[in-house]
Amino acid sequence: MIQMNDNQAESESEIRQKLAQLKGKLIVSCQALPDEPLHSSFIMGRMALAAKEGGACGIRANTMEDIREIQTQVDLPIIGIVKRDYPDSSVYITPTMKEVEELMEVHPEIIALDATGRLRPNKLPLKEFFCELKVKYPKQLWMADCSTVEEALYADSLGFDFIGTTMVGYTPQSHGMKIEADDFLILREIVRQSAHPVIAEGNIDTPEKAKRVIELGAYCVVVGSIITRPQLITRSFAQMLES
Repeated sequence: MIQMNDNQAESESEIRQKLAQLKGKLIVSCQALPDEPLHSSFIMGRMALAAKEGGACGIRANTMEDIREIQTQVDLPIIGIVKRDYPDSSVYITPTMKEVEELMEVHPEIIALDATGRLRPNKLPLKEFFCELKVKYPKQLWMADCSTVEEALYADSLGFDFIGTTMVGYTPQSHGMKIEADDFLILREIVRQSAHPVIAEGNIDTPEKAKRVIELGAYCVVVGSIITRPQLITRSFAQMLES
């Protein structure tokens, strides 16, 4: 098993080498929230191992505890997040410095955060928050989870290392949008105009879609629920039989 602590932290060159191996490849999102049947760091660690055996080249994971367990099972690069709700904001993916500090205890190669136009807790805008992050953790790599082309290009201008389509369709400003619409028009526009690598994520639920986004210029692709949430997979079969 693989274990990495603060004294065994990877060098910058080792991290860059890992990330280079993500180009054109699959990242599997191994997450289960507290109200889901598979909620367990132990299970997420085994889920990540299964993903690696299936050919995944990276993992996206939620919480310090899950990431720490995943790191004992696989040596793949990890996109780390912490999902947490705050009463004064609808932003829930790595919303404050508290979540970032938790993630820094396990040093995921990339930390992803909501980069939509919504204000964070305490009415903090994205630019101010990101500037704080860059000052405090200048060597950390950051991924922007965006919901529109405009948000993605703004995050790109701020200097995020990776731009993601994670939030398309999940915010008021992207209501009704689908990442796959018009042959992934949103993704194509972001890829065309962004200076940083674009990670395709969100409703990419078939191998054909995953292949297509890579053909369109995505650096890599994140696939989640269709691989790692059996209750949702089961429901799609059950509903089809009932229709």
